[in-house]
Amino acid sequence: MSDNIATTPFGSRSVSLGLLALQKATDNIEAGKAVDKWQLYRNLCEARSVFGVSDRTLAVLSALLSFFPDSDLEEGESLIVFPSNKQLSLRAHGMAGPTLRRHLSALVQSGLIFRRDSPNGKRYAHKSQSGDIEEAFGFSLAPLLLRADEIAQAAQEIREHNAKLRRLRERITLQRRDIAKLIEVAIEEDMPGAWSALWNEFRSIVDALPRKSELIVLQDFASQMDALRKKVDNTLNINEYSNEMNANDVQNEHQQSNSNTDSIYEFERTLEKKKAEAVHVTHTHHTINPTKTYPLSFILKACPDIEDYAVNGIDNWRDLMSTCAQVRGFLGISASAYEDALDCFGQETTAIIIACILQRANHIQSAGGYLRSLTEKARSNAFSVGPMLMAAYKMNMGVVKRVG
Repeated sequence: MSDNIATTPFGSRSVSLGLLALQKATDNIEAGKAVDKWQLYRNLCEARSVFGVSDRTLAVLSALLSFFPDSDLEEGESLIVFPSNKQLSLRAHGMAGPTLRRHLSALVQSGLIFRRDSPNGKRYAHKSQSGDIEEAFGFSLAPLLLRADEIAQAAQEIREHNAKLRRLRERITLQRRDIAKLIEVAIEEDMPGAWSALWNEFRSIVDALPRKSELIVLQDFASQMDALRKKVDNTLNINEYSNEMNANDVQNEHQQSNSNTDSIYEFERTLEKKKAEAVHVTHTHHTINPTKTYPLSFILKACPDIEDYAVNGIDNWRDLMSTCAQVRGFLGISASAYEDALDCFGQETTAIIIACILQRANHIQSAGGYLRSLTEKARSNAFSVGPMLMAAYKMNMGVVKRVG
């Protein structure tokens, strides 16, 4: 059998030197070469922009491949399929005749297939008495086998490019989030620095970022975000702040191991010494005696999540208040909001409120704003911790019953 008889198309379709060169090249496919036709197709789907084919064109190619009986395209075999347009249309999800012909032409123009037309332009095959195909007229898939390595390489490059693009977008997203929150907390805590100017610079970068960008454009934006993040970190002086926090942690541990019960400031973590002194003076009248209205065991049943944050468990009110003082930072409650709550409610009630907020953290958008709102309501006698605690208890008991 010879596949080289017909080299020119039927009817008014013209022949080109490129078509002749492609047909000639398929005669010299590497001996023994074989590729999985569907893996080849998946690679082409990923690299379709390189070869200039659309998704509809690929749908027609998928239909053509489905008419090839073997799973592999192998050198030395007849790689010609000869379905009618009606059969192709059915396997291409009912694609209209004119659309089908247009996409077949696109596959030929892109050099992924070529036509091997019969004398009358029909697609068919001559078979032997045993049923073997001796000669076929239709579409040759040999160019796919010829260009399999090229297609695989293009697909790999596309995958690597997309991976870099995805990681770069993730990096920009993380920087956007971190910078915005760092500036926000710095402004909220009245930390020294040109935060308004940094915020304006941040917004100018973010607002200029297009919704869809190429890799080189995103790299430039990522560099700008990195430079801005360094400015924010330098202004915050994170290292010095971390050292202060570590020193406070050590001091708090020493105070907790001491039996001095008159100090109520050991549970508070503030950012500025002046604020710390003000809080100490303001709250000296508060005590850490447990509330008589709500037993500690009842509070832990209503808000069991708080125990997950206790290093050595919660056995007394001191443990609860110490744990809640630490949890407020995890919830994003600022030192100023926490101080206002202490001034309004006292240590015990503030601890109960924070435990309740933690229990419903997934339903509260801003824990700090919520605590400030409760503080303002309490100052106008519009809030009491009792209903809040009872609601948490009923909700948690309901969950326990459903799980049980």
